[in-house]
Amino acid sequence: MPELERLAAHHAPAVLRFERENRAYFARYVPDRGDDFFTGYAARHAALLDEQERGTCHFHVLVGDHGAVLGRFNLVDVAGGSAELGYRVAERAAGRGLASEGVRRVCELARTEYGLRRLVASAALANPASLAVLKRAGFVLDGSESDCEVDLNGEPGLRHVLDLRAPYAAVSP
Repeated sequence: MPELERLAAHHAPAVLRFERENRAYFARYVPDRGDDFFTGYAARHAALLDEQERGTCHFHVLVGDHGAVLGRFNLVDVAGGSAELGYRVAERAAGRGLASEGVRRVCELARTEYGLRRLVASAALANPASLAVLKRAGFVLDGSESDCEVDLNGEPGLRHVLDLRAPYAAVSP
């Protein structure tokens, strides 16, 4: 099984390669990051590490053979015991349970290592695989369906929550 690692400086080339190789695949489900993301990636990576050092975010990469990044699992906007979960998995790794396993592992880290009590995650309605990952991890809709509707850069989505204080068996594989 690939290793979930906290983002570090040495991951920069592999993360950039992951984002470039999967750009078109990701754009099918989430808005494209734009050319500036790729041309200015070194500065972006350094900024992410700075945010992580300050404790406002926790970034993780799922690393496979030979250091290849297979996925990213991030906890952002950390405040008041809560954070927002975001994740993406490489096209070549899709359908193998890696998104579910990565989400499960980062939820466990959120609870045990970062002391978080609640996670929020949103997924586009057009991305049923991501919605299924959240459900398998124990996330539930944040209120009634109409209350949890969100706009994800012009795409309709649903906001979910996970209470990390609840018995954690709900997020077992």
